[in-house]
Amino acid sequence: MAKFDLTTPWGRFQTYLHYLWNDHAYLRVGFSNAHWVSPELVRANQPWPFQLAWWKKRGIKTIVNLRGGFDGSFYALEKDACERLGLNLVDFTITSREVPIRERVRGAKLLFETLEYPALIHCKSGADRAGIMSVLYAHYRLGLPIREAMKELSPRYLHIKAGNTGVLDYVFEQYLERGEPKGLTFTDWVESDDYDPVAMKKTFRAGMLGKLLTDKLLRRE
Repeated sequence: MAKFDLTTPWGRFQTYLHYLWNDHAYLRVGFSNAHWVSPELVRANQPWPFQLAWWKKRGIKTIVNLRGGFDGSFYALEKDACERLGLNLVDFTITSREVPIRERVRGAKLLFETLEYPALIHCKSGADRAGIMSVLYAHYRLGLPIREAMKELSPRYLHIKAGNTGVLDYVFEQYLERGEPKGLTFTDWVESDDYDPVAMKKTFRAGMLGKLLTDKLLRRE
């Protein structure tokens, strides 16, 4: 039996109740943290089903879930809404506190080459995972240099560099410090022996106040 049963009114009510409280969805009823990265891609926080219907009216064809969470109430509601609305739902799991492995970077590049646009990408808050994926989209799809694409990791989108989520900025800063001076493209650097996610994670240092804010107060995923 599925953890969240949407086939009955009571099951649907329980799922929404769990989503509302456990996923902090009450904070997102009137706030989507939505920003267009380009005319074909918008980034946002976790959308409610009614917001997915609104996005479809705006022309969105594909929803990209960056959270994973396939046993969560948010995913049950999102999957159900996408099926009812005729939206493509694509899952691409990425983390907000780890240096992405090579396969994840390759996968992101392929994702942006094959998506049916216009598309919406989202994580929970629309700040960190949506941020790093927007950097990769701006670089690989729009052709922007990493230095310029990094603007997608910004306080404007509620990204907090000072916390553990700052490891996402650190990845690109390491490229600009170590890869770009050697004349390597970002892809060349990622594919080189110099790209070591484990070593980068060990050398990254987050600030105490930033960690308190992201992990304890905001409880970012």
